[in-house]
Amino acid sequence: MKLRTPSSPASRTAGLNRRGFLGVGATAAAGLLAAGAGAQAQAPAPATGTKFKLKYGPTFGMFEAHAGKDPVDQLRFMAEAGFSALLDGGFLGKPTELQDKLAAEMDKLGITLGGPYCSTTIGGQSLVAGTGQREGYAQYYKGVCEKLKRVNGKWFLVVPGNLVEGLTLEQMTANLVENLKAIMKEVEPTGCVMTLEPLNPRNHAGKFLTRIPQAMEICKAVDSPCCKIVNDLYHQQITEGDLIPNIDRAWDYIAHYHLGDSPGRKEPTTGEINYRTIFRHRHGKGYQGVLGMEHGKSKGGKEGETALIEAYRWCDAFDQPYKV
Repeated sequence: MKLRTPSSPASRTAGLNRRGFLGVGATAAAGLLAAGAGAQAQAPAPATGTKFKLKYGPTFGMFEAHAGKDPVDQLRFMAEAGFSALLDGGFLGKPTELQDKLAAEMDKLGITLGGPYCSTTIGGQSLVAGTGQREGYAQYYKGVCEKLKRVNGKWFLVVPGNLVEGLTLEQMTANLVENLKAIMKEVEPTGCVMTLEPLNPRNHAGKFLTRIPQAMEICKAVDSPCCKIVNDLYHQQITEGDLIPNIDRAWDYIAHYHLGDSPGRKEPTTGEINYRTIFRHRHGKGYQGVLGMEHGKSKGGKEGETALIEAYRWCDAFDQPYKV
């Protein structure tokens, strides 16, 4: 099947079924162009099934129109499309048998598990509210690490908690640091990594952790190789912007990224964030971790799924010159 050569975002998603989309070889796909944002900048995209340069991690359901509802089939579709990671916040909440089945398939396909979400409240107390549950936290996250190790995982994600009435930011920070130090005593021997996620206050009012510099200072105070940051670029574009300089300032403390364009939280090229440049920068600095695709699609059905993949193809072609 011959792929059409799109000249604009509107035309780039036409008429691809799963067999046709995944079945083309490198020669047939060599002429594919994926349109960018802004002034319709274009660059040749790699062959459709070529592995992406970075570990972009789709979510379950993102390619359901092509792959169907079976999560194993969805993993296979992701791998065939060139993806080498998975973002599934609820992975550790799935039945054990299903976890093991998915982990075995991911191992076979070379797909890395991004950091699943974990609770930050034990005994009714959040990580920032006080230190009375330190031992409970330590044992809970020790159990999380044991589950991760069983499914070949390494990272897990936490949002430390809400602002607490009656406590200053300094008091909440001290509580969080003391709790994290106790947790790290159990996490470090496993080799797993806890990642702290700042959330933007416009969409998530009342959260304690909102900025990358704030998270970096907490990680410095905890002083553990297993306490890091997940930098959600959608959130940070809203909260502070200046994305590449902020990535560089916190580089040693960032273990994970979440993706989503702004405004709208859809795939790259649908908003104002220049993901092509950001991906080039991270690749140039040797980043090998997961970039979780925590966003929606600008269009529905197979058309929207194809548009999403082609958007990543265009952004991942950062080693090629723009063609206008």
